[in-house]
Amino acid sequence: MELLEVKNLSKHYKAFDLQNINFTLPKGYIMGYVGPNGSGKSTTLNLITNICKSSEGEIRINGISCEEDAVAYKEQIGYIGDEFYFPDTFKVKNIRRVLKNFYPTFSEEKFDGYLNKWKLPEKKPIKDFSRGMKVMLMFASVLSRDTKLLVLDEATNGLDPVMRTEILELLQEYVMDGERSVIFSTHILSDLEQIADYIYFIHQGRTVLYDAKDELIENYLLIKGERSAVSGELKKELIGVIDNAYGFEALLPSDKAGLLGSDFHYEKPNIDQIVVHYIKDGR
Repeated sequence: MELLEVKNLSKHYKAFDLQNINFTLPKGYIMGYVGPNGSGKSTTLNLITNICKSSEGEIRINGISCEEDAVAYKEQIGYIGDEFYFPDTFKVKNIRRVLKNFYPTFSEEKFDGYLNKWKLPEKKPIKDFSRGMKVMLMFASVLSRDTKLLVLDEATNGLDPVMRTEILELLQEYVMDGERSVIFSTHILSDLEQIADYIYFIHQGRTVLYDAKDELIENYLLIKGERSAVSGELKKELIGVIDNAYGFEALLPSDKAGLLGSDFHYEKPNIDQIVVHYIKDGR
């Protein structure tokens, strides 16, 4: 069953349009939502969390839209962004009290368990917490509730590799029961290589690519070689040609591999390389 359904989603601003975004995210899966700065990633996530209203389209979580039942819809969402959203003057006890009074499914036992696990001090003001401690405190607040969809908007920015690895493991544990899912926007595409099941690539408010991660990687080859060896037919199929000191590098759809001769080296690309070459191409 689909946990998250996004249909014909659009948002119009004076200087930017998010146009006709469509995807589904099944229960038990993680989607990487990727694109360059200003592409519409945060706008999409803000529409899903109902921080802002769409111009057109429909969003459902577990079959419920925010218009039908705002409380039930929002109760299912856990959101973590790149900015800390609790007041810096708070201490942990203040956050515990707010969460307990605001969310019916909040578990003090789970919350305290995460505090102990990550050694988060109860008596220190939040303003004295490190970036990493603040991120883990946000995760503790979200994971202590019975949420169904985690929405992460650059949540791992500025974290060291050890802490990022721990968060990626947390996300995999979160979806393990097959009832919950994650949509994860990040510029650290190597993280998505490890955990994402689906990739949605957006650029300038429009969909570029949307597929299962493994299928997406299988659909392309990363080609390297000399420009002089490129035939006219091959040239038309190359995506995002980048010149370098050794020749060029570009993407090629896998079903066009028959156009290659012995003059070229090719390999499977990673997600980062697919995104870079498509942005370079402008398609």
